[in-house]
Amino acid sequence: QVQLVESGGGTVQAGGSLKISCVASGGTFSDYAMGWFRQAPGKEREFVAGIGWVSLNKYYTDSVKGRFTISRDNAKKTMYLQMNSLTPGDTAVYYCAADAPPRHSWARNIDDFDYWGQGTQVTVSS
Repeated sequence: QVQLVESGGGTVQAGGSLKISCVASGGTFSDYAMGWFRQAPGKEREFVAGIGWVSLNKYYTDSVKGRFTISRDNAKKTMYLQMNSLTPGDTAVYYCAADAPPRHSWARNIDDFDYWGQGTQVTVSS
């Protein structure tokens, strides 16, 4: 069983940057592909970024390409999302998720992921 805890959310002005983290406990972190999702009020949860279990594969939804960077440190059992050039449209609760073996290739659907964190709020003011 894997527990995921996000942190680092907050309020930032448009154009600013924020880095959020996801720390895992239990299980073997390096075995899991990981992903970030977000959910804005009144909207469905959507995929933001994913990273393979050895960090070779990194992929993003189109709206964040060039602005967000996903990374992981297996020794620290931590995944990160560096968010730059933030806009009010990025305001949401951000969730991290783990895709346990057997992993899905290029996982980006909610059903591809087995474990979820509780979320961290990111608010971008105009």
